[in-house]
Amino acid sequence: MMEFDFKDPYELAKYIKNTKKQTPVKITLEGRVNKIDFLSLKSIKSKRIAIAFGEYDEVKKFIVTNKRYLKNYHIEADRKNSAIPLLDIKNIDARIEPGAIIRKGVTIGKGAVIMMGAVINVGAIIGEGAMIDMNAVIGARGIIGKNVHVGAGAIVAGILEPPSKEPVIIEDDVLIGANAVILEGVKIGKGAVVGALSVVTEDVEENSVVVGSPARKIKNRDELNDEKVEILEDLRN
Repeated sequence: MMEFDFKDPYELAKYIKNTKKQTPVKITLEGRVNKIDFLSLKSIKSKRIAIAFGEYDEVKKFIVTNKRYLKNYHIEADRKNSAIPLLDIKNIDARIEPGAIIRKGVTIGKGAVIMMGAVINVGAIIGEGAMIDMNAVIGARGIIGKNVHVGAGAIVAGILEPPSKEPVIIEDDVLIGANAVILEGVKIGKGAVVGALSVVTEDVEENSVVVGSPARKIKNRDELNDEKVEILEDLRN
């Protein structure tokens, strides 16, 4: 299989164009299983019940071929004509909670934490020890540094079109408050703090604290109480 650089927007667009679009489904059925021809479907079966997996077009063909042997069946699908599958997370050295959606082409560093409902799009990079909190969104090609905290519901805008745009870059040790929005092409310097609900439209200096819409600097990080910017290592082990 041809290899693609998911961090390059032109390569990513080429991958989406050329890849075979997929509608994988699961069919649960009851019937005379020993008589059924499962064609190319992967199956788990007993005497009367079976579960099979395959492309929807193949499953439709399977139903027609085996109609006389099927008593009941139910088909489940979670995508339609999808170009980019989900990332295989089994061997990633990170904590990934149920309900996170992570697409193929994402890089996740050691000790990172991806919470329930987080969405991480293709080409994004999540640094070691970073936490992507509940329902946060990391758009295509977004770069998240080490030990960053992206708060619940925050949005890091993605870049695929136009391809000349630079991705969002969030450097190490940054804290992003809940429901903040980081717009395309923004770079947030090391150690900066972005307040909750802020909309960041331009670059943020290292160790700055910014709030508001549009976000503006109000102080330096070292002026904050330590407990407001503490990162808990126990959450990352």
